[in-house]
Amino acid sequence: MPISDQGVHGHPATSVLTVDLDAIATNYRTLSARAAPAVCAGVLKADAYGLGLVPVARRLWAEGCRIYFVASLDEAITLRAILPEAEIVPLNGLLPGDQGYYREYGLLPMLNDLCQLEMWLAYCRVIGSLPAALHVDTGMSRLGLSAVEQERLLSEPGLVEGLQCRYLISHLACADTPDHLLNRRQQADFAALVELVPHGRASLAASSGIFLGMAWHFDMVRPGVALYGGAPVDGAANPMQSVVCLEGLVLQLRDVDSPETVGYGATYEFAGKTRVATIAAGYADGYLRSAGGHSAARWRNITLPLVGRVSMDLITLDATAA
Repeated sequence: MPISDQGVHGHPATSVLTVDLDAIATNYRTLSARAAPAVCAGVLKADAYGLGLVPVARRLWAEGCRIYFVASLDEAITLRAILPEAEIVPLNGLLPGDQGYYREYGLLPMLNDLCQLEMWLAYCRVIGSLPAALHVDTGMSRLGLSAVEQERLLSEPGLVEGLQCRYLISHLACADTPDHLLNRRQQADFAALVELVPHGRASLAASSGIFLGMAWHFDMVRPGVALYGGAPVDGAANPMQSVVCLEGLVLQLRDVDSPETVGYGATYEFAGKTRVATIAAGYADGYLRSAGGHSAARWRNITLPLVGRVSMDLITLDATAA
């Protein structure tokens, strides 16, 4: 986190969060290259992980991304307004009464159980065939067709007769831990289900799954957090670029000495003479409240450690080196 003693880019705000769309684009290219020849989609849930659905989607489109996954139907409708030609899939599933929205906005419902599958097929029998995506659970125990439902589909192929299934997806539970045994089990279980969708794309890997290897890539990958700079593999160097920068104004400098303390709870006691800088940024601005005592900021390329707790709109730094 850079700090400033002369305002933040001439802006009246005392803290500014900058989203680097170029870095997001670079991360998309990195992930696409890693997954090739599999297609690389983009996951834009929760307002593109809080960074702005509209600008992020437009930039990814410019980079060649044509398939987008969001969480909810309302996110999908917002996205459709700016990307009329994109393929958009809300992950949370088809709810009763929502079929018409999918038709009106040209969206693909994610069918997460047999009830949703039957509901969509019944709708399509009335208005004509429309595409959908099918989600099978292979180890997360959240959304997706259960093992019992999967066995029923395999033994009764007539249940999917007439389904225009464009994507078959599942989700890895432990992909950020490459040696976890569940990764291979989920890959094998998913591979056995690909026959359910002979004419659609199969997709198992999200961000971390891309780094497990080609056996997990299938036809399409769906990175989310890695697009936004999140480390895809626990304990390994992060190959993704950071995409956000929080800058804050120096509000006050104060000289202190032992045994004075700083911040709530008096959790940090100064060992000697120290210059403390109070910065206009805190957990209300996205600075992790849990980061107190083990994070830092930068001023003119000098690293200044954070001392004391993170407050709502203030942090305190050891600015002695500045």
